[in-house]
Amino acid sequence: MSNRKKLVERRKDKRFQVKEGALAVLRPHPAKLGQIIDISRGGLAFTYIAGEGKPTGSFELEIFFSDNGFHLDKIQFETVSDFEIREVPFSSITMRRCGVRFGELTDNQVSQLEHFLRSYTLDNL
Repeated sequence: MSNRKKLVERRKDKRFQVKEGALAVLRPHPAKLGQIIDISRGGLAFTYIAGEGKPTGSFELEIFFSDNGFHLDKIQFETVSDFEIREVPFSSITMRRCGVRFGELTDNQVSQLEHFLRSYTLDNL
């Protein structure tokens, strides 16, 4: 009998892979800008180049799609993970992966998020 614990999926919302060009920004200074890996109705994960200094103050998340002007801003969130990843062989660039859980969204933000999920994900709803 194995002592290994079975991994349990804790997310309640289905995650969708996004089309290339979907970006996230955490603000204010220093801002973290990165490519979204996946997204759900409850949060998202993105990768970014690690910089110097730690962010201070209150934060808001923005989601945008680079090709057509889609922009969803002022999203309240909670960071649930932020760790170094090793994706760039033979490079001195340090990449990190950040996972966030959305806070309470306005009706307009929910509508825009639903539009994003329908239009900019690979696993369209």
